[in-house]
Amino acid sequence: MTESNETRERPTRAYVIHPDLGNSRTRRSPDLALEEAVALAYALPAIEVAGAEVAKLRKPDAGMLFSKGKREEIGQHLKAAAEGEGAELVLIDGPVTPVQQRNLEKEWGVKILDRTGLILEIFADRAHTREGVLQVELAALAYQRTRLVRAWTHLERQRGGLGFVGGPGETQIEADRRAIDEQVIRLRRHLERVVKTRELHRRARAKVPYPIVALVGYTNAGKSTLFNRLTGAEVVAKDQLFATLDPTMRQLTLPGGRRVILSDTVGFISDLPHELVAAFRATLEEVLAADLILHVRDISHPETEEQAGDVGEILDSLGVEEDVPLIEVWNKIDALSPEIRDALRRTDARTEGVQAISALSGEGLDDLTAAIDARLAEALDEPREETRLHLALEDGRRRAWLHQQGIVLSEGIDEQGVSLVVRWTARQKAMFEAI
Repeated sequence: MTESNETRERPTRAYVIHPDLGNSRTRRSPDLALEEAVALAYALPAIEVAGAEVAKLRKPDAGMLFSKGKREEIGQHLKAAAEGEGAELVLIDGPVTPVQQRNLEKEWGVKILDRTGLILEIFADRAHTREGVLQVELAALAYQRTRLVRAWTHLERQRGGLGFVGGPGETQIEADRRAIDEQVIRLRRHLERVVKTRELHRRARAKVPYPIVALVGYTNAGKSTLFNRLTGAEVVAKDQLFATLDPTMRQLTLPGGRRVILSDTVGFISDLPHELVAAFRATLEEVLAADLILHVRDISHPETEEQAGDVGEILDSLGVEEDVPLIEVWNKIDALSPEIRDALRRTDARTEGVQAISALSGEGLDDLTAAIDARLAEALDEPREETRLHLALEDGRRRAWLHQQGIVLSEGIDEQGVSLVVRWTARQKAMFEAI
């Protein structure tokens, strides 16, 4: 019995392949893309990576994806993977058609899972709220309906993955599409009830005049770590792709006394399956309703610009209005050299609408919360007035506070002290007078 349990619980050994089409339109470095694909594989506990490679493709084969020579080469790698123990699953970091999947499985004698299938598995493993589970199941049905090459007995399971990796394996095609369509109808009915409940909660929040601040960003950019640091919550924050899937909201009181609702959302990723963009639209409604968006970036990542581009494209596809205020949060400056970190933290080295922080160490968070307060004041059209102030040279604390609020228009220093022109709200003025 013990041996049987150990066998059943042993992770599925997987070989990861990133097809490199040599396409100039692809922003990603093939090696970094493979690294991300391996990280995706490790995000699923049921998988153990036995090997990985970049496979160059001049032209994808319609029926087999890879050329004959490349298939034979990969077949040898599969047999030799990880000290001769072989691999049971091949993860192809890209789209694979049903015909290609079937043919490659027959030739290599292993299961094939493409990028969409793997991300669906991860989402199924991580979703915990009722809505999240239903959205994943709908996305999985949309994915499987185009294939009908595997059993979909996972639909009867209450939790866990989808069965692509550790399921029953290849089976006869189940019944016909009518069965899947019936399941879709049932799931949508359940989802409608869940969405109505969320709508009631949203209306209840709308009665409280708290603005919504939504955290968005590439997966593993540090959104949940920042969320926890700001709110004192205990959202799962791991150095792992898709550590957060279900949206979490907490009330946050900014240093100026303003109360906001901070929302943590699922991380974005390049080539996010369109099934999931559609399925999680309701989950991402907090982003659409946000008064301010914080775009959290891993500024230490070598492809941070490309990741930011992917996030921008997904925000556009979700229908986020261009006039919604947005602050770029350059996170993980603790991973940079002291010289680069200091340069990013200097006000004169940053562009408008950018805050450099470390959610891990807390560096820069005071400036960030002040910037959030200031941007919300602008977005909510709080009346402002210009005022000239005179401070003593030794009054550095109040002077620093004014700069931290981002309300100083001009500043001059002479023998009498510091002369400043500020543009502030009545609330900021009261805060200043209380210092």
